[in-house]
Amino acid sequence: MWMPYIKGFKTYLQLEKSLSNNSVDAYLRDVQKLEQYVKLELNGASVADIQLKHLQSFLIYINEIGLEPTSQSRIISGLKSFFKYLAIEEVISSSPAELLEAPKTRRRLPDFLSVEEIDAMMAAIDLSTPEGTRNKAIIEVMYSCGLRVSELVNLKLSQVFFDVGFIKAVGKGNKERLVPIGREAIKYLQIYLENIRLHILPKKNAEDIIFLNRRGGQLSRVMIFYIIKELTRLAGITKNVHPHTLRHSFATHLLEGGADLRAIQEMLGHESITTTEIYTHLDRDFLRDTLLRFHPRFS
Repeated sequence: MWMPYIKGFKTYLQLEKSLSNNSVDAYLRDVQKLEQYVKLELNGASVADIQLKHLQSFLIYINEIGLEPTSQSRIISGLKSFFKYLAIEEVISSSPAELLEAPKTRRRLPDFLSVEEIDAMMAAIDLSTPEGTRNKAIIEVMYSCGLRVSELVNLKLSQVFFDVGFIKAVGKGNKERLVPIGREAIKYLQIYLENIRLHILPKKNAEDIIFLNRRGGQLSRVMIFYIIKELTRLAGITKNVHPHTLRHSFATHLLEGGADLRAIQEMLGHESITTTEIYTHLDRDFLRDTLLRFHPRFS
């Protein structure tokens, strides 16, 4: 009963909103959670039968099963988009989610590593192996540039500009930004490219991808997760570290060093300065100067 509307919503998110596949999947999962609740509690009511009181009871349900306020807020955002789409398509006359309120959430600083812990991770890498040389370049680039893991695995040879010391990152919604890359990252990236990557035969459609596995295929995000988990284990770090931790560490170390918040926002690719504040338009020279002055591994 709901499936045709969910399929139409997916197309709407992809074509009208130009959302990434990950964001689209997240929105669809949230709507499917509501659909499952409706089947269990409301005898499988249709989308046109859903009222504000039903959505409010659904929120009480997901709160009682222990979902974090941040997860609840995300689900509400997804439901608002879904019912807005239904109203646009005239499936319903108005959205019952319009007055749905998100739970109050406290913004907290994500986990990050200290400079000493970053150094310990780097020291744990075995540079005598091809994979170790590659992994050294991976960690240096992620930490030097504050990249999301998706931006790293999709980084292309054509997006690195060694002559001016910048890389072009393609972030959420295919939005591009230029980020300065530090000398250490450049050094180990060039070592990897000239001594390891040069001798790997890339698979089809991976010819321009920088970081490859030994069979010439593009690395997955899961593989980056395993690489980082193993390095933190070898370094004796007991924190729950994942790829995004390096991005948080990048931002936190710059912030602690006194870097301009707007510069950090620009380099992270955050649309809103409030996103950056949990830890304007700037020219390249200012971005480079910010990293030279404040990033512990840039100079």
